[in-house]
Amino acid sequence: MTAERIRIATTQYYIRPVESYGQFVDQVSGVVATAGDYKCKLLVLPEYFTIQLLTLGDLTRPVTEQVRTLARRVPEFTELMSKLAKQHGLYIVAGSIPNLEPNDHEKVYNDAFVFNPRGQHVIQGKMHMTRWENEEWFVSPRRLFHVIETDFGKIAVTICYDVEFPELARAAAHAGCYILVCPSCTDDRQGYLRVRYCAQARTVENTMYVVHACTVGSLPMVPAVSMNYGVASILTPSDYPFARDGIAAEGNINQEQLVIADIGLDTIQQARDNGTVLPLRDSLTTAELTSRLEQVTL
Repeated sequence: MTAERIRIATTQYYIRPVESYGQFVDQVSGVVATAGDYKCKLLVLPEYFTIQLLTLGDLTRPVTEQVRTLARRVPEFTELMSKLAKQHGLYIVAGSIPNLEPNDHEKVYNDAFVFNPRGQHVIQGKMHMTRWENEEWFVSPRRLFHVIETDFGKIAVTICYDVEFPELARAAAHAGCYILVCPSCTDDRQGYLRVRYCAQARTVENTMYVVHACTVGSLPMVPAVSMNYGVASILTPSDYPFARDGIAAEGNINQEQLVIADIGLDTIQQARDNGTVLPLRDSLTTAELTSRLEQVTL
């Protein structure tokens, strides 16, 4: 069953040093409460927004050790987000946090925890590592890509770099997803635009919404996330039933902000069936494309 219309919120989350875990809780709780006050059904937080908790530890230690120490906070983090999801009655894609492999505490993943209004969660891990995650933080990729059933339809999560790989979004669309969620953390304009341009391409290719959340602010004492650049947005297909520029809503560059829009889920199916163009229907499978490849010499 798919709801016809829902209100969603995405964040430009300001990462700043904190002096206590309670200060982090207050900041996150304020964001979630605001989304709840606006009667949102879904809230998206950005990748690695939890990194501000590193400022509670010893910043002179190697960052690989700091990240693994942060991963030990996963139980209290999930408890907090579960409580907030239940309290405000909404789905929360809780950005991402480093998460340890249970049987190997040297192995860490970049995981998004997705909560329902009953406080239950599923995990979608990042599947493609950026160079600094791979070479400096030694973060491992997850292997499974999930289609998540909600009471308003199916969603999928592509964490930052993952959205730059079109096969994930295409698989989600073929599985019935109308909404693709993209929590991101980018430190400069080029990095942000790589994610944004690819997110917009995914809306056109698959006739789906993409909800992009960004970190803003700075943690000068933490390598790789010392600066942040971002504009959160709710992106639509580029066709007549949707926003004129393919943007249902977006924030202002690098400001702490909640971005909210109402989206029509029934409109997605209508566009997939009767749009000006039908890219999802007309796309070739990998096998079909491979069978048509022909090398020629000029």
